Amino acid sequence: MARIALDIDSTLHHYWDLLDEISRRRFGVELPYHEQRLWGITQLEHDQLVAAVKESHTDENIEAAEPYPGAVETVRDWHGRGHWIHVTSHRAGPTHKATARWLDRIGMPYDDLHCSSDKVARCVELGIDVLIDDSPVNLERALEAGIVAATIVHPWNAELVDSGRVTGGRDWLELRDRLEPLLND
Repeated sequence: MARIALDIDSTLHHYWDLLDEISRRRFGVELPYHEQRLWGITQLEHDQLVAAVKESHTDENIEAAEPYPGAVETVRDWHGRGHWIHVTSHRAGPTHKATARWLDRIGMPYDDLHCSSDKVARCVELGIDVLIDDSPVNLERALEAGIVAATIVHPWNAELVDSGRVTGGRDWLELRDRLEPLLND
């Protein structure tokens, strides 16, 4: 059985619209999803980005998120087949309780939940086989650590998926199908 790590924002749910809305409302800066080609968000000053991300991770915003179609069902199937599920996020530690409530609300099974700044180090500690994350930085680090890297395809990680080094799907159903041969071994 595989040990699977799952990111949350832009992996289990569409996060970008919330971040864009906060940026427009607070700073008058649009963050168009389809124009976000780089992982770094350069349209905002560092302090503005930190403030926007912090607001996006209030209990209310965390608990209001709706999962991508097929995400919960896919993970529920994997867990039911005996795969170990680790949910991981760069969210600050105090968001842990709201994140757990959200996972319970949407019916997402998991064996471990960890909010920290270094997902890949935690994945190595846990012996993770597959990391599903949207960050090109995390995907590259996972590959370097010998972990299979997979993602929902976004403008900022499409090039990495196109390289063939990362398994990607346009949605959870396509990603599930692409990972199935690996998870059936």
